[in-house]
Amino acid sequence: MSLVYGHHAVAAQLKTDGDRARVLYVQKGRREARTATLLEDARALGVRIETVERRWLDQRCDGSHQGVALDCHAVRLANDAELVARLPEFGPAPLLLVLDEITDPRNLGACLRSAAAAGVDAVILPRRGGAPLNELAEKTAAGAVAELFLVEAANLARTLGMLQEAGIWIYGAADEGAVDWSSADLTGPVALVMGNEGTGLRALTRKHCDYLLRIPMQGGVSSLNVSVATGVLLFEAVRQRM
Repeated sequence: MSLVYGHHAVAAQLKTDGDRARVLYVQKGRREARTATLLEDARALGVRIETVERRWLDQRCDGSHQGVALDCHAVRLANDAELVARLPEFGPAPLLLVLDEITDPRNLGACLRSAAAAGVDAVILPRRGGAPLNELAEKTAAGAVAELFLVEAANLARTLGMLQEAGIWIYGAADEGAVDWSSADLTGPVALVMGNEGTGLRALTRKHCDYLLRIPMQGGVSSLNVSVATGVLLFEAVRQRM
């Protein structure tokens, strides 16, 4: 099970993937209009509603819960076979995001939020080594988890090779990349690969990239936070495709 909390995240979960919802917990005494709307949505879906003390929510939510939390079934991640089956649905120029061992749940959630905002067709996560898709990640994603097609790769290198065989170009983000981010052609079938916050892309992942992209830094800053870099590259792809 997982706990989704905060008005925006709970509302998005009920709207886009209400089947995951089990119990809506509401802080005693909360009477805002937005809370009333959540209660209506939950009742319409047949979700059980329980009133609890604020202290109960404080103990269970790692962040601002705004008086509401939704107990959900765990997120189901697709596998490689399901990804291959879905590729034709994405059209001639799919945009995919690959997160290679992002270890901070907040960074993971922020990357997922950017992915949803950019209209990414699928997000691929490694089975091992990355941050769990937990309550904190879902809270930071602000409802994006419910909107995205999420894939778990048992062997990320093999998944990247499979995507290349399907005609998708693999662009990895790296400080020493040979291609400037704004000069890369991101209009075709593309998978953007983002690496670990400290060590970047793993060697085997890097080996499977067709191109390595760099975002030049100004001043004394050596690199961007991975979630910020993800947003920069995704929306460059969006800009080129408009």
